Amino acid sequence: MPINVSPWSEPAWSHGIASPYYNDSHRKLRDALREYNDKNVLPYAPDWAAKGEAPREEAMKYAQSGFAFSDVPTAYRPKHLPDPAGIPVDQLDVFHLLVSTDEGSRIDGGIGSSLAGASVIGIPPVIHHGTEQQKRQWLPGLFDWSTSFCLGITEPTGGSDVANIQTTALKSDDGKYYTVNGYKKWITGAPWATHMTTAVRTGGPGFSGVSVLVIPMTSKGLTYRRIPNSGQEGGGASFVELDDVKVPAENLIGREGEGFKIIMTNFNRERYIMAVGCNRTARTCLNVAFEYANKRETFGKKLITNQIISSKFATLARYLESHWAWLEQIAYAVQQSPKGWQDPDVAGRIALAKVQGGRILEMANREAQQVLGGAGYQRGGPGAVVEQISRDLRMMVVGGGSEEIISDLAVRQETMLAKRRGWKI
Repeated sequence: MPINVSPWSEPAWSHGIASPYYNDSHRKLRDALREYNDKNVLPYAPDWAAKGEAPREEAMKYAQSGFAFSDVPTAYRPKHLPDPAGIPVDQLDVFHLLVSTDEGSRIDGGIGSSLAGASVIGIPPVIHHGTEQQKRQWLPGLFDWSTSFCLGITEPTGGSDVANIQTTALKSDDGKYYTVNGYKKWITGAPWATHMTTAVRTGGPGFSGVSVLVIPMTSKGLTYRRIPNSGQEGGGASFVELDDVKVPAENLIGREGEGFKIIMTNFNRERYIMAVGCNRTARTCLNVAFEYANKRETFGKKLITNQIISSKFATLARYLESHWAWLEQIAYAVQQSPKGWQDPDVAGRIALAKVQGGRILEMANREAQQVLGGAGYQRGGPGAVVEQISRDLRMMVVGGGSEEIISDLAVRQETMLAKRRGWKI
Protein backbone atom coordinates (compact mmCIF):
# COMPACT_ATOMS: atom_id res chain seq x y z
CA MET A 1 0.00 0.00 0.00
CA PRO A 2 1.15 3.60 -0.48
CA ILE A 3 2.01 5.80 2.46
CA ASN A 4 -0.96 6.07 4.78
CA VAL A 5 -2.08 9.69 4.93
CA SER A 6 -4.44 9.45 7.93
CA PRO A 7 -3.39 11.42 11.04
CA TRP A 8 -0.28 10.12 12.82
CA SER A 9 -0.36 6.86 10.87
CA GLU A 10 3.25 7.38 9.76
CA PRO A 11 6.32 9.13 11.21
CA ALA A 12 6.30 12.86 10.50
CA TRP A 13 8.98 12.67 7.80
CA SER A 14 6.81 10.25 5.78
CA HIS A 15 4.01 12.81 5.86
CA GLY A 16 6.24 15.43 4.29
CA ILE A 17 7.37 17.25 7.44
CA ALA A 18 10.89 18.55 6.79
CA SER A 19 13.67 16.63 8.55
CA PRO A 20 17.47 16.83 8.42
CA TYR A 21 17.84 13.07 8.85
CA TYR A 22 16.38 11.58 5.69
CA ASN A 23 17.20 11.74 1.99
CA ASP A 24 16.03 10.06 -1.20
CA SER A 25 17.79 6.79 -0.29
CA HIS A 26 15.71 6.50 2.89
CA ARG A 27 12.52 7.12 0.95
CA LYS A 28 13.60 4.59 -1.66
CA LEU A 29 14.25 1.94 1.00
CA ARG A 30 10.94 2.68 2.75
CA ASP A 31 8.94 2.37 -0.47
CA ALA A 32 10.69 -0.80 -1.62
CA LEU A 33 10.22 -2.53 1.73
CA ARG A 34 6.57 -1.51 1.89
CA GLU A 35 5.95 -2.87 -1.58
CA TYR A 36 7.69 -6.16 -0.74
CA ASN A 37 5.88 -6.67 2.56
CA ASP A 38 2.48 -5.64 1.23
CA LYS A 39 2.79 -8.13 -1.63
CA ASN A 40 4.63 -11.05 -0.06
CA VAL A 41 4.05 -10.97 3.70
CA LEU A 42 1.17 -8.96 5.16
CA PRO A 43 -1.68 -10.75 3.31
CA TYR A 44 -0.48 -14.08 4.67
CA ALA A 45 0.95 -13.14 8.08
CA PRO A 46 -2.17 -13.97 10.17
CA ASP A 47 -2.35 -17.46 8.68
CA TRP A 48 1.39 -18.02 9.12
CA ALA A 49 1.22 -16.85 12.73
CA ALA A 50 -1.63 -19.27 13.42
CA LYS A 51 0.49 -22.09 12.00
CA GLY A 52 3.52 -21.00 14.03
CA GLU A 53 5.87 -20.09 11.18
CA ALA A 54 6.23 -18.72 7.68
CA PRO A 55 6.76 -21.27 4.86
CA ARG A 56 10.45 -22.01 4.33
CA GLU A 57 10.23 -21.00 0.67
CA GLU A 58 9.05 -17.56 1.77
CA ALA A 59 11.89 -17.31 4.28
CA MET A 60 14.33 -18.23 1.50
CA LYS A 61 12.80 -15.60 -0.79
CA TYR A 62 13.21 -12.96 1.90
CA ALA A 63 16.81 -13.98 2.64
CA GLN A 64 17.68 -13.42 -1.03
CA SER A 65 15.62 -10.27 -1.49
CA GLY A 66 18.50 -8.02 -0.46
CA PHE A 67 16.55 -6.59 2.48
CA ALA A 68 17.62 -9.21 5.02
CA PHE A 69 20.80 -8.92 7.12
CA SER A 70 21.79 -5.54 5.76
CA ASP A 71 24.35 -5.17 8.56
CA VAL A 72 26.44 -7.98 7.04
CA PRO A 73 29.38 -6.29 5.24
CA THR A 74 29.73 -6.60 1.47
CA ALA A 75 32.75 -8.92 1.76
CA TYR A 76 30.55 -11.64 3.27
CA ARG A 77 27.46 -11.23 1.07
CA PRO A 78 26.99 -13.43 -2.03
CA LYS A 79 27.97 -11.60 -5.21
CA HIS A 80 24.64 -12.28 -6.94
CA LEU A 81 22.62 -10.82 -4.08
CA PRO A 82 20.88 -7.49 -4.80
CA ASP A 83 21.56 -4.57 -2.50
CA PRO A 84 18.61 -3.42 -0.38
CA ALA A 85 16.53 -1.21 -2.67
CA GLY A 86 19.67 -0.84 -4.82
CA ILE A 87 21.57 0.92 -2.02
CA PRO A 88 25.08 -0.51 -1.42
CA VAL A 89 25.23 -1.86 2.12
CA ASP A 90 28.36 0.16 2.89
CA GLN A 91 26.28 3.29 2.25
CA LEU A 92 23.54 2.36 4.72
CA ASP A 93 23.42 4.48 7.85
CA VAL A 94 21.60 4.22 11.17
CA PHE A 95 18.55 5.96 9.72
CA HIS A 96 18.25 3.23 7.11
CA LEU A 97 18.06 0.81 10.04
CA LEU A 98 15.41 3.01 11.66
CA VAL A 99 13.39 3.02 8.43
CA SER A 100 13.71 -0.71 7.74
CA THR A 101 12.83 -1.62 11.34
CA ASP A 102 9.81 0.66 11.24
CA GLU A 103 8.59 -0.94 8.03
CA GLY A 104 9.28 -4.47 9.25
CA SER A 105 7.33 -3.80 12.44
CA ARG A 106 4.12 -3.53 10.45
CA ILE A 107 4.17 -7.36 10.53
CA ASP A 108 2.60 -8.95 13.61
CA GLY A 109 2.56 -12.36 15.25
CA GLY A 110 6.31 -12.91 15.36
CA ILE A 111 6.42 -13.57 11.62
CA GLY A 112 9.46 -11.32 11.19
CA SER A 113 11.45 -13.76 13.32
CA SER A 114 10.12 -16.67 11.29
CA LEU A 115 11.12 -15.05 7.98
CA ALA A 116 14.65 -14.09 9.01
CA GLY A 117 15.22 -16.31 12.02
CA ALA A 118 16.64 -14.55 15.06
CA SER A 119 19.86 -13.72 13.24
CA VAL A 120 19.14 -10.01 13.62
CA ILE A 121 20.10 -10.42 17.30
CA GLY A 122 22.21 -13.58 17.08
CA ILE A 123 24.70 -12.54 14.41
CA PRO A 124 25.95 -9.05 15.50
CA PRO A 125 28.46 -10.53 18.01
CA VAL A 126 30.04 -12.42 15.10
CA ILE A 127 30.03 -9.34 12.87
CA HIS A 128 31.62 -7.07 15.48
CA HIS A 129 33.76 -9.46 17.55
CA GLY A 130 34.30 -12.57 15.43
CA THR A 131 37.53 -13.57 13.69
CA GLU A 132 37.89 -13.36 9.94
CA GLN A 133 37.55 -17.14 9.75
CA GLN A 134 34.34 -17.09 11.78
CA LYS A 135 32.83 -14.40 9.60
CA ARG A 136 33.64 -16.24 6.39
CA GLN A 137 32.39 -19.50 7.86
CA TRP A 138 28.99 -18.27 9.07
CA LEU A 139 27.91 -14.99 7.48
CA PRO A 140 27.48 -15.96 3.79
CA GLY A 141 25.19 -18.85 4.73
CA LEU A 142 22.59 -16.48 6.16
CA PHE A 143 21.43 -15.73 2.63
CA ASP A 144 20.58 -19.32 1.66
CA TRP A 145 19.61 -20.52 5.16
CA SER A 146 22.60 -22.84 5.40
CA THR A 147 23.24 -20.84 8.58
CA SER A 148 20.70 -19.15 10.85
CA PHE A 149 21.42 -17.81 14.32
CA CYS A 150 19.50 -17.45 17.55
CA LEU A 151 20.69 -15.75 20.73
CA GLY A 152 20.97 -17.88 23.87
CA ILE A 153 21.20 -15.66 26.94
CA THR A 154 18.04 -16.00 29.04
CA GLU A 155 17.91 -18.94 31.44
CA PRO A 156 15.16 -20.41 33.66
CA THR A 157 16.86 -18.80 36.66
CA GLY A 158 17.18 -15.33 35.15
CA GLY A 159 17.18 -13.22 32.02
CA SER A 160 18.45 -9.67 32.45
CA ASP A 161 20.95 -10.69 35.15
CA VAL A 162 23.62 -11.63 32.61
CA ALA A 163 26.45 -11.47 35.15
CA ASN A 164 24.94 -14.48 36.93
CA ILE A 165 24.65 -16.81 33.95
CA GLN A 166 24.54 -20.43 35.18
CA THR A 167 25.31 -22.36 31.97
CA THR A 168 28.90 -23.62 32.21
CA ALA A 169 31.54 -24.24 29.56
CA LEU A 170 34.54 -26.27 30.74
CA LYS A 171 37.58 -26.25 28.47
CA SER A 172 39.25 -29.58 27.76
CA ASP A 173 42.80 -30.26 28.94
CA ASP A 174 44.06 -30.18 25.35
CA GLY A 175 42.27 -26.85 24.74
CA LYS A 176 40.41 -28.17 21.70
CA TYR A 177 36.82 -27.94 22.89
CA TYR A 178 34.43 -26.80 25.61
CA THR A 179 31.89 -29.03 27.36
CA VAL A 180 28.70 -27.03 27.88
CA ASN A 181 25.97 -27.81 30.41
CA GLY A 182 22.90 -25.77 31.26
CA TYR A 183 19.56 -24.46 30.05
CA LYS A 184 18.33 -21.55 27.96
CA LYS A 185 14.72 -20.37 27.87
CA TRP A 186 12.48 -18.28 25.61
CA ILE A 187 15.03 -18.47 22.80
CA THR A 188 13.47 -16.80 19.75
CA GLY A 189 14.13 -18.49 16.42
CA ALA A 190 15.56 -21.70 17.89
CA PRO A 191 13.46 -24.06 15.70
CA TRP A 192 15.06 -22.68 12.52
CA ALA A 193 18.53 -21.90 13.85
CA THR A 194 21.64 -23.80 12.84
CA HIS A 195 23.70 -22.03 15.52
CA MET A 196 23.09 -20.39 18.88
CA THR A 197 25.23 -17.47 20.00
CA THR A 198 25.38 -18.44 23.65
CA ALA A 199 26.33 -16.80 26.93
CA VAL A 200 28.28 -19.32 29.03
CA ARG A 201 30.35 -19.30 32.19
CA THR A 202 33.98 -20.20 31.48
CA GLY A 203 35.39 -18.64 34.66
CA GLY A 204 34.46 -17.68 38.18
CA PRO A 205 31.40 -15.80 39.45
CA GLY A 206 30.27 -12.44 38.16
CA PHE A 207 30.61 -10.71 34.82
CA SER A 208 34.32 -11.49 34.42
CA GLY A 209 33.55 -15.21 34.13
CA VAL A 210 31.14 -14.88 31.19
CA SER A 211 32.12 -15.75 27.61
CA VAL A 212 30.30 -16.18 24.30
CA LEU A 213 30.30 -19.44 22.33
CA VAL A 214 28.63 -20.22 19.01
CA ILE A 215 27.03 -23.64 19.49
CA PRO A 216 25.78 -25.69 16.50
CA MET A 217 22.14 -26.62 17.11
CA THR A 218 22.81 -30.12 15.75
CA SER A 219 25.36 -30.82 18.50
CA LYS A 220 24.98 -34.08 20.38
CA GLY A 221 23.38 -33.37 23.76
CA LEU A 222 21.51 -30.24 22.58
CA THR A 223 17.72 -30.51 22.53
CA TYR A 224 14.95 -27.93 22.36
CA ARG A 225 11.19 -27.73 22.53
CA ARG A 226 8.88 -24.86 21.64
CA ILE A 227 7.17 -22.95 24.45
CA PRO A 228 3.42 -22.32 23.99
CA ASN A 229 3.27 -18.58 24.69
CA SER A 230 0.17 -16.39 24.48
CA GLY A 231 1.44 -14.36 21.52
CA GLN A 232 4.26 -14.04 18.98
CA GLU A 233 3.37 -17.53 17.76
CA GLY A 234 5.59 -17.19 14.71
CA GLY A 235 8.69 -16.34 16.80
CA GLY A 236 9.44 -19.93 17.75
CA ALA A 237 10.41 -19.20 21.38
CA SER A 238 11.96 -22.40 22.78
CA PHE A 239 13.47 -24.09 25.81
CA VAL A 240 17.00 -25.34 25.06
CA GLU A 241 18.80 -28.02 27.08
CA LEU A 242 22.58 -28.46 26.87
CA ASP A 243 23.81 -31.77 28.26
CA ASP A 244 27.59 -32.34 27.91
CA VAL A 245 27.62 -30.55 24.55
CA LYS A 246 31.07 -30.48 22.95
CA VAL A 247 31.82 -27.17 21.22
CA PRO A 248 35.06 -26.51 19.27
CA ALA A 249 37.31 -23.97 21.00
CA GLU A 250 37.51 -21.98 17.77
CA ASN A 251 33.79 -21.15 18.22
CA LEU A 252 34.66 -18.76 21.04
CA ILE A 253 33.72 -15.15 20.17
CA GLY A 254 36.38 -12.74 21.36
CA ARG A 255 38.34 -13.87 24.38
CA GLU A 256 37.37 -15.75 27.49
CA GLY A 257 35.89 -13.39 30.06
CA GLU A 258 34.85 -10.78 27.46
CA GLY A 259 31.35 -12.15 27.05
CA PHE A 260 29.58 -9.70 29.35
CA LYS A 261 30.85 -6.70 27.40
CA ILE A 262 29.96 -8.31 24.07
CA ILE A 263 26.45 -9.13 25.24
CA MET A 264 25.74 -5.74 26.79
CA THR A 265 26.83 -3.80 23.71
CA ASN A 266 24.77 -6.18 21.57
CA PHE A 267 21.78 -5.24 23.75
CA ASN A 268 22.08 -1.60 22.63
CA ARG A 269 21.10 -2.39 19.04
CA GLU A 270 18.56 -5.04 20.05
CA ARG A 271 16.78 -2.69 22.46
CA TYR A 272 16.78 0.13 19.95
CA ILE A 273 15.18 -2.13 17.34
CA MET A 274 12.55 -3.15 19.89
CA ALA A 275 11.88 0.50 20.79
CA VAL A 276 11.27 1.29 17.12
CA GLY A 277 9.03 -1.75 16.86
CA CYS A 278 6.99 -0.58 19.85
CA ASN A 279 6.50 2.82 18.23
CA ARG A 280 5.29 1.41 14.92
CA THR A 281 3.03 -1.18 16.56
CA ALA A 282 1.47 1.52 18.76
CA ARG A 283 1.01 3.60 15.61
CA THR A 284 -0.83 0.67 14.03
CA CYS A 285 -3.19 0.54 17.02
CA LEU A 286 -3.87 4.26 16.73
CA ASN A 287 -4.47 4.05 12.98
CA VAL A 288 -6.90 1.10 13.12
CA ALA A 289 -8.88 2.69 15.95
CA PHE A 290 -8.88 6.14 14.31
CA GLU A 291 -10.32 4.81 11.07
CA TYR A 292 -12.93 2.83 13.00
CA ALA A 293 -13.91 5.87 15.06
CA ASN A 294 -14.46 7.85 11.87
CA LYS A 295 -16.81 5.19 10.45
CA ARG A 296 -18.60 3.80 13.51
CA GLU A 297 -21.84 5.53 14.52
CA THR A 298 -23.27 5.37 18.03
CA PHE A 299 -26.22 7.34 19.38
CA GLY A 300 -26.69 8.91 15.97
CA LYS A 301 -23.20 10.32 15.48
CA LYS A 302 -19.67 9.25 14.62
CA LEU A 303 -17.53 8.03 17.49
CA ILE A 304 -14.79 10.53 16.67
CA THR A 305 -17.15 13.44 17.39
CA ASN A 306 -17.10 12.57 21.09
CA GLN A 307 -14.44 14.65 22.79
CA ILE A 308 -13.48 11.81 25.14
CA ILE A 309 -12.71 9.65 22.09
CA SER A 310 -10.78 12.30 20.15
CA SER A 311 -8.82 13.06 23.33
CA LYS A 312 -7.52 9.48 23.33
CA PHE A 313 -6.01 9.98 19.89
CA ALA A 314 -4.48 13.34 20.77
CA THR A 315 -2.83 11.80 23.83
CA LEU A 316 -1.44 8.87 21.84
CA ALA A 317 -0.15 11.24 19.17
CA ARG A 318 1.75 13.29 21.76
CA TYR A 319 3.51 10.22 23.07
CA LEU A 320 4.19 8.66 19.66
CA GLU A 321 5.61 11.76 18.02
CA SER A 322 7.85 12.71 20.94
CA HIS A 323 9.11 9.12 21.23
CA TRP A 324 9.91 9.02 17.52
CA ALA A 325 11.87 12.27 17.84
CA TRP A 326 13.85 10.65 20.65
CA LEU A 327 14.57 7.62 18.47
CA GLU A 328 15.86 9.97 15.76
CA GLN A 329 18.07 11.76 18.28
CA ILE A 330 19.58 8.45 19.41
CA ALA A 331 20.08 7.35 15.81
CA TYR A 332 22.00 10.55 15.10
CA ALA A 333 24.18 10.07 18.19
CA VAL A 334 25.02 6.48 17.21
CA GLN A 335 25.77 7.54 13.64
CA GLN A 336 28.16 10.25 14.79
CA SER A 337 29.98 8.08 17.33
CA PRO A 338 33.13 6.23 16.17
CA LYS A 339 31.97 3.35 18.38
CA GLY A 340 28.50 3.18 16.86
CA TRP A 341 26.22 0.78 18.71
CA GLN A 342 29.15 -0.27 20.86
CA ASP A 343 29.27 3.20 22.47
CA PRO A 344 28.41 2.86 26.18
CA ASP A 345 27.34 6.52 26.31
CA VAL A 346 24.06 5.72 24.54
CA ALA A 347 23.19 2.58 26.52
CA GLY A 348 21.12 4.33 29.19
CA ARG A 349 19.18 6.42 26.70
CA ILE A 350 18.42 3.40 24.51
CA ALA A 351 17.23 1.51 27.59
CA LEU A 352 14.83 4.30 28.54
CA ALA A 353 13.60 4.67 24.94
CA LYS A 354 12.77 0.97 25.00
CA VAL A 355 10.91 1.36 28.31
CA GLN A 356 9.00 4.34 26.96
CA GLY A 357 8.16 2.50 23.76
CA GLY A 358 6.73 -0.39 25.74
CA ARG A 359 4.61 1.91 27.89
CA ILE A 360 3.27 3.70 24.80
CA LEU A 361 2.44 0.39 23.12
CA GLU A 362 0.55 -0.84 26.17
CA MET A 363 -1.45 2.39 26.32
CA ALA A 364 -2.12 2.48 22.56
CA ASN A 365 -3.34 -1.10 22.51
CA ARG A 366 -5.65 -0.55 25.48
CA GLU A 367 -7.09 2.66 24.08
CA ALA A 368 -7.56 1.10 20.64
CA GLN A 369 -9.47 -1.80 22.19
CA GLN A 370 -11.63 0.66 24.12
CA VAL A 371 -12.51 2.50 20.91
CA LEU A 372 -13.10 -0.72 18.99
CA GLY A 373 -15.13 -2.34 21.74
CA GLY A 374 -15.88 -6.00 21.02
CA ALA A 375 -14.21 -5.69 17.62
CA GLY A 376 -10.89 -5.18 19.39
CA TYR A 377 -11.29 -8.46 21.25
CA GLN A 378 -12.27 -10.53 18.22
CA ARG A 379 -9.91 -12.65 16.12
CA GLY A 380 -10.96 -11.49 12.70
CA GLY A 381 -12.86 -8.43 11.56
CA PRO A 382 -11.87 -4.75 11.69
CA GLY A 383 -9.99 -5.05 14.99
CA ALA A 384 -8.10 -8.29 14.28
CA VAL A 385 -4.70 -6.62 14.14
CA VAL A 386 -5.28 -4.89 17.47
CA GLU A 387 -6.37 -8.18 19.06
CA GLN A 388 -3.22 -9.88 17.76
CA ILE A 389 -1.08 -7.07 19.16
CA SER A 390 -2.74 -7.46 22.56
CA ARG A 391 -1.26 -10.98 22.71
CA ASP A 392 2.09 -10.06 21.16
CA LEU A 393 2.98 -6.93 23.11
CA ARG A 394 4.10 -8.59 26.36
CA MET A 395 7.19 -9.92 24.61
CA MET A 396 8.00 -6.41 23.40
CA VAL A 397 7.81 -5.09 26.96
CA VAL A 398 9.72 -7.89 28.68
CA GLY A 399 12.05 -9.06 25.89
CA GLY A 400 15.48 -7.49 25.66
CA GLY A 401 15.38 -6.68 29.37
CA SER A 402 12.37 -5.93 31.54
CA GLU A 403 11.64 -2.26 32.13
CA GLU A 404 12.46 -2.57 35.83
CA ILE A 405 15.94 -3.92 35.11
CA ILE A 406 16.84 -1.58 32.26
CA SER A 407 15.43 1.48 34.01
CA ASP A 408 17.82 0.76 36.85
CA LEU A 409 20.59 0.25 34.27
CA ALA A 410 19.84 3.68 32.81
CA VAL A 411 20.10 5.39 36.20
CA ARG A 412 23.42 3.71 36.95
CA GLN A 413 24.77 4.42 33.46
CA GLU A 414 23.85 8.10 33.51
CA THR A 415 25.21 8.51 37.04
CA MET A 416 28.54 7.05 35.92
CA LEU A 417 28.67 9.36 32.90
CA ALA A 418 27.81 12.38 35.06
CA LYS A 419 30.70 11.59 37.40
CA ARG A 420 33.01 11.37 34.40
CA ARG A 421 31.86 14.87 33.42
CA GLY A 422 32.88 16.09 36.86
CA TRP A 423 29.62 15.80 38.79
CA LYS A 424 30.22 15.47 42.52
CA ILE A 425 27.75 14.61 45.25
